[in-house]
Amino acid sequence: MKLTKMRHSCVRLEKDGRTLVIDPGAFSEPDAGLGADVLLVTHEHPDHFEEGRLRAALEANPAAELWTLRAVADRMAGAFPGRVHTVGNGDAFGADGFDVQVHGELHAVIHPDLPRITNIGFLVEGSLFHPGDALTVPGQPVETLMLPVHAPWNKISEVIDYVREVAPARAVDIHDAYLADLARPIYDGAISSLGGGAEHSRLAPGDATDL
Repeated sequence: MKLTKMRHSCVRLEKDGRTLVIDPGAFSEPDAGLGADVLLVTHEHPDHFEEGRLRAALEANPAAELWTLRAVADRMAGAFPGRVHTVGNGDAFGADGFDVQVHGELHAVIHPDLPRITNIGFLVEGSLFHPGDALTVPGQPVETLMLPVHAPWNKISEVIDYVREVAPARAVDIHDAYLADLARPIYDGAISSLGGGAEHSRLAPGDATDL
């Protein structure tokens, strides 16, 4: 697969002429979902789910379909009957040539006084895992971990321990729109030196790599 990093938590995966996009939210490029054959959304927070971007992608490609959790599916299904699919932890499905497994149930704790919403992660082709806003361990080998590097709900020690527990071959930063460039070397150094041997890297928005 070819991986293209978009802004914040949005990524594009390409395989055999097909394109899968995860989390084209409000912090991603306005056209982040355009050209997608498959759309996946991890949860309802606006930096991961932006209805206008999803509508534009589904309207641009009448064959495109969306897989997501109920909170998002309920808002999209009426406009795109038969093209929006509700999935949850433990589900597995084929989506236009991509094999996808669903792992996880809840968003990470932001604060004990705030109720936790649902969050799911997607393991694509048994290789790349995007956890959304959680530190979900999928319980099987992961080649490429999309790593939520900086968020209101995490700290660097948790990020490092997450890389150690998942033990991927490589970890690539996502959820990075909040992180100032000045601080990036601190995070890079800590994750690379303490991440248990996983190759750690980050891609600028628009940069791509082959997996």
